Amino acid sequence: MPTDLLGRDYETFPALEPLQTHGPARIIAMCNQKGGVGKTTSSINIAGALSQYGRRVLIVDFDPQGAATVGLGINANTVEDTVYTALFNPRMDVHDVIRHTDFENLDIMPANIDLSAAEVQLVTEVGREQVLAGVLRQVKDEYDVIIVDCQPSLGLLTVNALTAADGVIIPVAAEFFALRGVALLMQSIEKVQSRINPSLEVYGVLVTMFTHTLHCDEVLQRIYEAFQGKVFHSVISRSIKLPDSTVAAAPITIYAPNHKTAKEYREVARELIAQGIVA
Repeated sequence: MPTDLLGRDYETFPALEPLQTHGPARIIAMCNQKGGVGKTTSSINIAGALSQYGRRVLIVDFDPQGAATVGLGINANTVEDTVYTALFNPRMDVHDVIRHTDFENLDIMPANIDLSAAEVQLVTEVGREQVLAGVLRQVKDEYDVIIVDCQPSLGLLTVNALTAADGVIIPVAAEFFALRGVALLMQSIEKVQSRINPSLEVYGVLVTMFTHTLHCDEVLQRIYEAFQGKVFHSVISRSIKLPDSTVAAAPITIYAPNHKTAKEYREVARELIAQGIVA
């Protein structure tokens, strides 16, 4: 039986057959208030891997920087209708906001700098924490997975994502600075659980940007001590191929399918399926 980098035994996760029917979607918030830990990269590549396994996937770009939008080949500056439009125009059909990508089974709800105004506007909205949940309710039955790529903050946009989500994946870079803010994030998750969304789960911690150094090994051990069984068996290596795939506007699982990092993201996708997080 193979072991992961923490020495835990696990069976290789099987790749399941494509689904014959789709929906309702499991909504996953990709969340960490620290920037540069691989949230958008992981959102795109987990989505890409799941789509290749026949799952219908929607990425909701919930970051005003629009990185997920650009990372899938859409010019964020020229998009008229974005997730911002869907949030604040109740007459907007969400289907008019969603864009098909060049990749089968993979759609995106784009974002651009307009979304930066949402934090202020949400303050005066009725049910301000549940606006995104209302938007996603319209299309939940059409997808198997909806991944919300959150911005690096713990503001109202992130609270909306946590309220709409069934669970959270926390990407954590294998460096000590990345560990410091996770406690604050867990406090925010617990507040949303206790006050708004009691069914919210932490699906797991995904270690990213890993290299085989003593520093990374120590960080990995610290993450395991903090989260125990919530740490994914799959660990994402630091790789130049990831920015290359971003420039190519494609998930690495499609851009360089035989690369080590592509295999790691496919392993994450299979682990999500094996654990029953994704159908």
